[in-house]
Amino acid sequence: METIPVVDLAGFLSSDTNKKNAFVNALGSAYETVGFVSVKNHGIPDELIRDLYSEVQRFFSLPLEKKKNYEIKGLAGQRGYTSFGKEHAKGSDAPDLKEFFQFGQTVEEKKTGHEETYPENVSVKEIPEFKSTLYNVYRHFEKSGAALLSAIALYLKLPERYFDEYIKDGNSILRCIHYPPITQEPKSAIRSEQHEDINLITLLVGASADGLQILTRQNEWVGVTSLPEQIVVNVGDMLQRLTNNKLKSTTHRVVNPLRELWHTSRFSMPFFLHPRSEMSLACLEQCIDAGHPKAYKDITAGEYLDERLREIGLKK
Repeated sequence: METIPVVDLAGFLSSDTNKKNAFVNALGSAYETVGFVSVKNHGIPDELIRDLYSEVQRFFSLPLEKKKNYEIKGLAGQRGYTSFGKEHAKGSDAPDLKEFFQFGQTVEEKKTGHEETYPENVSVKEIPEFKSTLYNVYRHFEKSGAALLSAIALYLKLPERYFDEYIKDGNSILRCIHYPPITQEPKSAIRSEQHEDINLITLLVGASADGLQILTRQNEWVGVTSLPEQIVVNVGDMLQRLTNNKLKSTTHRVVNPLRELWHTSRFSMPFFLHPRSEMSLACLEQCIDAGHPKAYKDITAGEYLDERLREIGLKK
């Protein structure tokens, strides 16, 4: 397994300037080279994670006809259930071997009347507590993600709270993924084809089984794992684009387990931290120079998300 850099968020949140600066430099350096880190003291309670796993397993254990009651047409999979084989990686026609349930933003305060409106989150009548658990996990992920983005802002020589206005009521998604047991000889060794994430950063609570691999700069696939008390956090394409490729959105995939583990399910809970749709992803001026000319056209986060949802088959 690849040992990705480990950072301690408690250092950044402490009053010790040296610890804070060390965290900023360690995180920024890792994101320039590897694109992935493991985070200790991430602020998401173990008990809440256990509740999430328990309820997610209950949901995916429901009969398919009941799960399909929560597959909402017209939402491009952005809320509720998406059945097996609907999504594929950009540039691939092969469907990923997974089903998933998505939970999104709840705007608490209507201040101006111009806030972005989001679809309602889906309640599951068979698991009444599911929605409140997802909400609590979502809010914890938002808080941890905001702290990590503050550190990234400092690394980029931006104001510490630079991202705050963009991620407040942002279009983030909590995705609960189930990779079902393998019941026959698979056509491929890949459960989820190689891809990069769309968003600013992705926070991943340790998956229930190994399988995550990243593509190194040497063009080699290496497995990634983290300790149970850590979460894996990686750069997404929006942040790579914003930083003109300074921070790396690393290609990754999920592979099948060893044959003796084919009978087991794999569960994974990524939180895709998105800004609000109106945020500009135009490359930051401080990331452009003679050696690094501007690599991308200007686009908003909403326009980019829409483009990518079409590319992966969730939106027509």
